Amino acid sequence: MTLKSKHTKHKYEVGTDEAGRGCLSGPVVAAAVILPDDFSHELLNDSKKLTEKQRQKLRPIIEKEALAYGVSFIYPKEIDEINILQASITGMHRAIEKMEMEPDFIIVDGNKFRDYKEIPHETIVKGDAKYKSIAAASVLAKTYRDEYMEKIHEEFPAYNWKKNKGYPTKEHRQAIQENGSCKYHRKSFKLLPEQLKLEL
Repeated sequence: MTLKSKHTKHKYEVGTDEAGRGCLSGPVVAAAVILPDDFSHELLNDSKKLTEKQRQKLRPIIEKEALAYGVSFIYPKEIDEINILQASITGMHRAIEKMEMEPDFIIVDGNKFRDYKEIPHETIVKGDAKYKSIAAASVLAKTYRDEYMEKIHEEFPAYNWKKNKGYPTKEHRQAIQENGSCKYHRKSFKLLPEQLKLEL
């Protein structure tokens, strides 16, 4: 399926998406991107359908050719305070805020969003597989988050974040069982299934 350039007739339509919602550790990273109407790149797609190499290749191209973009990080402490859904939406708001220009319409990947200023918005389920700007935002969110997880991996190599990126893999849960959680884990998340709970 070919990605569409726009959802509306608005001149500056921004697409926004986040990465890391289902992770046990690390931040939620959100990105917002306004692309020129004629932007096209054969690799551009929902970041989940791309290899790490393809995402890395796309990131500088998106950053160079976007009319504006913003990226924001919401760290575990704040995620625990406001919950993961609110953290994702807040992250998208902050990413839009960081852009050098104000959009006149917002398209959001998913089905939940809160009003941002007076700007009209629409939520689009699987939007990252339908619209270029949301796909571009998904690539930025994912690459920035992966880079961060690889960095904190150096500090806590036991969890192997450079491989699992903080997602709840069997190996990640095993490492939490053996080492407990650390400051990068989200305390409000169920880090271990019931049968693996540690006797404290």
